[in-house]
Amino acid sequence: MVERVQKILSQWGIASRRRAEDMIVARRVRLNGEIVTLGDKADPDCDRLEVDGQLIQPSQRPELLYILMNKPVGVVCTCDDPQNRSIVLDLLPKQLSQGTGIHPVGRLDFNSSGALLLTNDGELTLRLTHPRYHLPKTYEVWVQGHLTEERLQQWREGVMLMGKKTLPAQVEVIRRSRQQTSLKVILTEGKNRQIRRIVQQLGFHVLRLHRTAIGPLVLSSPKESSLPSGHHRLLTPSEIDFLKRRANLITETEGKLIE
Repeated sequence: MVERVQKILSQWGIASRRRAEDMIVARRVRLNGEIVTLGDKADPDCDRLEVDGQLIQPSQRPELLYILMNKPVGVVCTCDDPQNRSIVLDLLPKQLSQGTGIHPVGRLDFNSSGALLLTNDGELTLRLTHPRYHLPKTYEVWVQGHLTEERLQQWREGVMLMGKKTLPAQVEVIRRSRQQTSLKVILTEGKNRQIRRIVQQLGFHVLRLHRTAIGPLVLSSPKESSLPSGHHRLLTPSEIDFLKRRANLITETEGKLIE
């Protein structure tokens, strides 16, 4: 089947769609001996497709993987780090981290911990990280100082960040004192360091930030023990089905995300 080269690379677990596009721009991909440009199409069953000189074989397409990890503080959500810091792939066994195309979906910053989704399903990654995909994410947030109801209501209604108002958020006080405010926050968007930047804009400082859930993917539940920090588990078939159905629904109702 003839498809765009970046789509083939994502389906084969070589890289996410965006990362595959970067590889093409960097002239690392060849099709039948010629350097690929964005927009080129190929049929992996009959065309010769190479990445960094390595031939991609249809029979070598890896099994699709879907993993939930409890990321510790001090680990980077990338597949490599020029500063040689610990990355999330270091926390996986080699049979999952090497040669599978596994990568994190979205980000959780260096100083934050909690739920992180990883997969080698490039198509799903593209849809889950698209701005139209408003999957709620739940956080526990510890803020230094006493956050007033007035400030919290500002947050709930949306705050201006870089010239654009954030979407409404659910913000619930768990515990509050003069020294510290503990919150449960549910967001449906994922701007870079959004919670920390909002708290700073409100005049306060985040002491600790922990993501407890990504939609229905939870680190702990009444029926199961909590996933320890630094550990991972494979998603259940029902969890995978939910993500795919939700992503397909977004695609159908909002129009095809990319061609």
